[in-house]
Amino acid sequence: MSEEYNSENNIQNDQNPEEKARQQRIAFQMIQGKPIVTYILIGFTACVYLAQTLTKWQSGVDIPLNFGAKHNGYIIYYHQYWRLITPVFLHASITHILFNMYALFTLGPSLENYYGHFDFLRLYLICGFSGNVFSFVFAPRVLSVGASTALFGLIGAQALFIYKNRRILRNYKAALRNIAFVLIVNLMIGMSGGIDNWGHLGGLAGGLLLSWMCGPEIAFVFDADEQKPKMVDMVPRSRREISFALVTLFFAAFAFAFAGR
Repeated sequence: MSEEYNSENNIQNDQNPEEKARQQRIAFQMIQGKPIVTYILIGFTACVYLAQTLTKWQSGVDIPLNFGAKHNGYIIYYHQYWRLITPVFLHASITHILFNMYALFTLGPSLENYYGHFDFLRLYLICGFSGNVFSFVFAPRVLSVGASTALFGLIGAQALFIYKNRRILRNYKAALRNIAFVLIVNLMIGMSGGIDNWGHLGGLAGGLLLSWMCGPEIAFVFDADEQKPKMVDMVPRSRREISFALVTLFFAAFAFAFAGR
């Protein structure tokens, strides 16, 4: 992970790394390795859209959309619960998928860097799930598809990551203002019609909840070999596993409670 320090960073063994860290700021957009999961998600979503296009061209029916879109009737009466997650990989038009995949390409790498590959994948899927649960409960007549439920969750997770680690991040106030502006503009656009704002709000809620419970909390720990502080995520593995499970169960219970009415 690349790190940026001031010129006076020749830290000696007798210096306190936590004290030194207070004088330093790092950039949020830092990539340690390739964001493999982000690329896989983009590639898989593109393949699904290709399948949508081909089936519609050959048979006149968008088969993946028919079997995977969020449709309350199929979920309630036929128990097709996969429709609470599969809409994340389906899109209504080429413009729709290009916009969402560009957003994933922008948001994904930095979050994948801090969460790790597997946890980032779970974050993405759970945010998509929570968004579709909200749409299922609060917009029962809307048939919806799109990755924006998960993307709003990533925006929420990014905002809380920045806030929780504001003492070490450069220009965190400007970053938070930009995120707030993006959220407000997108939610206002959603009010114009044809957009599942409840899905966006649900994804945002899932991302905020997960990040609040177990989002990375970066601390500087002195590395004796390299003679400089090293960034370490202080959130225990057990806390993260429990948090992911609890958030998933919470939204699942919410959906089942509504389906049973």
